[in-house]
Amino acid sequence: MTRVIKIGGRAQADARLPEIVALAWRADPAALCVVHGGGDEISTLQRALGLEPAFSRGRRITSERDLDVIRMALSGSANKRLVARLNAAGVAAVGVSGEDASLIAAHVAEDTALGRVGTPARVTVRVLHHLLGGGYLPVVSPLARDADSPAGAALNVNGDDAAAAIAAALEASELLFVADVPGVLVAGVPVRALDVDGAMQTIAQGVAGGGMAAKLQAGIAALHQGVERVRIGDLDAILDPDRGTILTPSRSFV
Repeated sequence: MTRVIKIGGRAQADARLPEIVALAWRADPAALCVVHGGGDEISTLQRALGLEPAFSRGRRITSERDLDVIRMALSGSANKRLVARLNAAGVAAVGVSGEDASLIAAHVAEDTALGRVGTPARVTVRVLHHLLGGGYLPVVSPLARDADSPAGAALNVNGDDAAAAIAAALEASELLFVADVPGVLVAGVPVRALDVDGAMQTIAQGVAGGGMAAKLQAGIAALHQGVERVRIGDLDAILDPDRGTILTPSRSFV
């Protein structure tokens, strides 16, 4: 069964990343898909172009102008840099965007204040199966095709939401969110497990905010869509299945 690993922008800066992913790939060839973020890189490029990044509840507000910047930062720079590092570590990695082969089709998010941000509506994983079947590691940049645009316009999709949708479509055995912290922190300590009710409570109370809240929300969506196991952890969680915070269904969860 395929594992989907979403690697946050800050975790990508760790020099150990390529070899850790290479070890995971060699342990189970053709059963791994990587989705990456790159929020800091996007913000840096925005500021260099005179634009100021803005966020709402852990998700980036995206204007039409921002879309081209995000394409450059994610599908261009971040994606190709990560692919190059993985190839140098001996992994046959191939970078694709969610726009390629209509991998991710999305609708504009209900929160219209976010602008050109999408919610995944359909994931066509045929291109991922082709890559995996050929012995390649897909590395996905989380942009999407606007499902409601006849001209094929793009939408920015939160990387966690994209990873959850891809994991569900691949019927993944695990979705792992790799962050720069060892799990969901409560009073500064990573918790071993958190059920859906508990996760929603940490969000409501402000214990988990920003990017961590987005991960929890995406993880809940993945569980709801049938993903067997969801974890949040640091880079070492890729090789250690007992590391990080495991997100589990609640008794009331349907």
